[in-house]
Amino acid sequence: MFYFNTKYGVRLIKRSALPLVAVAAFLYSCASVGSLGGGDYDEEPPKFLKGNPAPGELNASRKRVTIEFDEYLKLDKPQEKIVMSPPQLQQPNVRASGKKVLIDLQDTLIPNTTYTIDFGDAIQDNNEGNPLENFVYTFSTGERLDTMEVSGTVLNAMNLEPIKGIMVGLHTDLEDSAFISKPFDRVGRTDSRGKFTIKGIAPGSYHIFALQENDQNYHYSQPTEMVAFNDSLVIPSFELRMRQDTTWIDSLVIDTIVERKYTHYLPDDIVLRSFINNKKEQRLAKSERTTKKDFTLFFTAPADTFPTIKGLNFDETDAFVIEKLTERIDTLKYWIKDSLIYNIDTLRMEVSYLFTDSLKQLVPRTDTLKLASKEKPKSEKELQKEKEAKEKEEKKRRERGDTLEIKPEVVFLNMEIYAPSSLDVYDYLTLTFPEPVASLDSLGFHLKQKVDTLWNDIPFELQHDSVDIKVFNIYAEWEPGETYSLEADSAAVTGIYGYYTDKQKKEFKIKTLDSYGQVFFNIQGAQEGDFVELLDTKDEAVRTVDVVNGRADFYYLDPGKYAARLIRDANRNGKWDTGDYNLRLQPEEVFYYPRMLEFKANFDILQDWNLGETSLDRQKPDEIKKQKPEQPKDRNKNRNNNNRNNNSNNTRRR
Repeated sequence: MFYFNTKYGVRLIKRSALPLVAVAAFLYSCASVGSLGGGDYDEEPPKFLKGNPAPGELNASRKRVTIEFDEYLKLDKPQEKIVMSPPQLQQPNVRASGKKVLIDLQDTLIPNTTYTIDFGDAIQDNNEGNPLENFVYTFSTGERLDTMEVSGTVLNAMNLEPIKGIMVGLHTDLEDSAFISKPFDRVGRTDSRGKFTIKGIAPGSYHIFALQENDQNYHYSQPTEMVAFNDSLVIPSFELRMRQDTTWIDSLVIDTIVERKYTHYLPDDIVLRSFINNKKEQRLAKSERTTKKDFTLFFTAPADTFPTIKGLNFDETDAFVIEKLTERIDTLKYWIKDSLIYNIDTLRMEVSYLFTDSLKQLVPRTDTLKLASKEKPKSEKELQKEKEAKEKEEKKRRERGDTLEIKPEVVFLNMEIYAPSSLDVYDYLTLTFPEPVASLDSLGFHLKQKVDTLWNDIPFELQHDSVDIKVFNIYAEWEPGETYSLEADSAAVTGIYGYYTDKQKKEFKIKTLDSYGQVFFNIQGAQEGDFVELLDTKDEAVRTVDVVNGRADFYYLDPGKYAARLIRDANRNGKWDTGDYNLRLQPEEVFYYPRMLEFKANFDILQDWNLGETSLDRQKPDEIKKQKPEQPKDRNKNRNNNNRNNNSNNTRRR
């Protein structure tokens, strides 16, 4: 006797009592094919007739699988939708031929192994595209057909987005090295909801992984591949459950309701949190000098220290102001301060930094660079045009009898002031410059509050931004509804190339408190170090607060819709960190509040939030999910289109 896998469960069947035709009839229902001249619309998928090897056949040895249906068919995205287990290192040749699906296996068949071919909804009828849902074909090269299943969901660990099309695999080899050295034993693939089912599993213990493959070798071999792993073993099992089946006299009247036993496979709720290891190999990717006054070095991964530069045709001592273009040290811009250096056509230098060698170790390395400016000098034609314009202006001046000396136009250092006319009560002002600042006189800035008709000076703090060296921030205690002005004196700021700012003035008003709302979370299951991000409808963070004594309070929020997620900041660095399979380190945990919050102005929300009440795969609100479930085919729409076409044909015939 052996186990036979059907969509109704696992049944113990005597081998002698298994007529293949009866099994095929049991598994699949008939299709109704519409006629060419109109009539009933074909809503049924292709109907399975027979196969070789037969479904559930034991001791199979054929490397060609032939599956026959009752109508002409086609395969939709076979490379994406059809999953064969155990995985084939040499991809099988799968094709539709008339009313048949032909699979030519390239790998040698493994003895005593259950083979499953999961077609998903790839098989469709040729005319209307009606898909045969969840069609799985199974046979065995041994004396037993394995029928266990496990299922679950794969999510992006950072934002709990369902991951579509990622491979999920099982290993009977429980060594950690198996994932990086051996192909999976059994595999499945996620659908548009991130759901997966792995079929044809033998009893035993397994490690489970998810892998977004780049090289089709069915194991983790490249650091850029998205992966997920479970810290616990997976042990397949099953249990008998009851369900109610309903038979109908017609579309409105129930005939009978019958309770039936069926087999349910466990575990069915595995959640894998996928991530990409950000520990990339360290090397200098490229260098460029877009203008003569600066150059940029691009590294493939962030480092803990800055590289060192030795000039070969210039003196590098105190020659640069270094700007980090990203939060971590992987893209560095060097502003050249001395005109004697930046006027050199081609800068030659040695750059020393840490480099990842073939043994994946960081070792010192020195590269020699030649950096020529891409900034094009003015052409002779442009210079001649400027000269003629000056001569023309001088001639006009003499004709007018103007004896006043023409003063050269003053070029100021540009200073952009962020001070919107309606400023949030919690916000601050920013000063942004096109180049690093050489000097800034805080006494040259005046912050004033309007009281009746008078402007009174108020205290403020002016600080260099912690991320962007070209930005300064101005902080003050704003009073809601009041009017303020920021005034900057001439030459208050000087850039590294000698230009200074012109005088400026900006007036602005602080929003009133009744234009805001507040959200206060009471979080059950929160830990010390957690923080909460309030998100907009695009799933982007608009505000972040630390969790204090199980509370996360958000004040002064603009009316609208919001979502929220909690980050379990294990290393207390104030940001989400990815995992590392080589270190067996899971990514930091993320939890979403399972509903959207919406409020109006002058409205407060006190909300309880239990982190463990809703499973991870159901936490993120559908409204902000970017990966939407694929919708089933709208047969009513096709039927209506078919009827319209028939009516149109009848009209033409009349």
